[in-house]
Amino acid sequence: MKKLSAVFVLFIFLVSLFYVSLPAASLAADGPIKLNYSNFFPAPHKNSILAESWCREIEKRTNGQVAISYFPGGTLVPSAQTYDGIVKGIADIGFSVFGYTAGKFPLMEVTDLPLGYKSGSQATNMINAFYAKFQPKELDDVKVLYLHGHGPGLLHSKKPVSTLDDLKGVKVRATGVTAKIVTAFGGAPVGITMPETYESLRSGVVEGVMCPVESLKGWKLGEVITSTTLNYASAYSTAMFVIMNKERWAALPPDVQKVFAEVSQEWILKQGKTWDEIDMEGMEFIKARGNKVITLSAEEDTKWAEKVKPLLEGYVTNTKAKGLPGDEALKFCLDFLKK
Repeated sequence: MKKLSAVFVLFIFLVSLFYVSLPAASLAADGPIKLNYSNFFPAPHKNSILAESWCREIEKRTNGQVAISYFPGGTLVPSAQTYDGIVKGIADIGFSVFGYTAGKFPLMEVTDLPLGYKSGSQATNMINAFYAKFQPKELDDVKVLYLHGHGPGLLHSKKPVSTLDDLKGVKVRATGVTAKIVTAFGGAPVGITMPETYESLRSGVVEGVMCPVESLKGWKLGEVITSTTLNYASAYSTAMFVIMNKERWAALPPDVQKVFAEVSQEWILKQGKTWDEIDMEGMEFIKARGNKVITLSAEEDTKWAEKVKPLLEGYVTNTKAKGLPGDEALKFCLDFLKK
C-alpha cells in the first residue's frame, strides 16, 4: 500500500510539472480570452473596416489566445457614452471622439483646436506625440491603445459660404471645441453626434456641418449639402481614441499585452493614411455630384484664422486655471505642425 501511495504521489507530481510547463493558452479551460469592441462608425465605413482588421490582427498574432467580438455603428455603446462605457466595463474596447463629452478632457482639447491642420496623417502623428509627452491624467482611468485625428475639418453647407458674412446665424452641426469655432465664425452651433447629422441636414434642423471632407462620402453628407468651403488656415481636427477597460487590460498575460501594444503602434500609421485616402475619396465624391467647392482668398482665409485665435488663448487661460500646462501644450502642437 505504501509503495502504491508513493507511485501515486510521483504520478501527481509529474502531471503537475507537465501542466506548469504548458503555455497559458493551453491552460485556458474556457477557451480564448473573449473581448468586445464598440465603434460608432457604420460597418461599411473604411474607419470601421480598419478597426475590425485591428481586431483580427490581434487574434492572429496571439495565435487564438484572444477573440474579439466587433460591434460597429454604436450598436453596443452609443458614441457619446463610449468612454464611460469602457470605464464601467459595458464594453472592453472602444473607439469614439473626445469632443462628444466636452469638458471631460481639458488638456486633450488642444488637439481639437483650429490649428491649421493639413492632413489626417499630420493630425494623427501629432496627437499621439502629444499624448506620449504629456500623459494627461484625465485618461488615467482607461488604457489608451492609440489615438488619431481626421484630416482638415472644414465647413460644408446647404448654401455657398465665401465670406464670414455668409455664415452669420447659420445653424451648423458642431460638438465640443468645434462648437466654439462655429460661434467664433458667427454661426449658430447645434450639438448633435455624427450618426444624427445626415437626417438633421436633410430635414433642415441644421444648415451646415463642420467636418473633414471624408465625411461627405463616408457618412454620405455630400448628398445633403451643396457647398464646401476650404478654410484651411482655421482647419481643425478631432481627436479620437481607441481605449480599453483598465481591469481587462491588467488581466491580460504580458505576452498578449505586448501584441496589443505592437499592433496599436502600427495602426497609428495605418489610421493616418486611411484618413488621407478617404479625404481624397470624399472630394472626388462631391465633385462628381456637382457640389460647389469654394477656395477662400488668402485675405479671407486669414480673417477666418484671426477669428479663432481667441480660442487658442482661451484654452491656455482655462487650462492654467486648472493647474494644467496649457501654454506648453499649445506650443508643442504648433511647433509640431510647423515641422
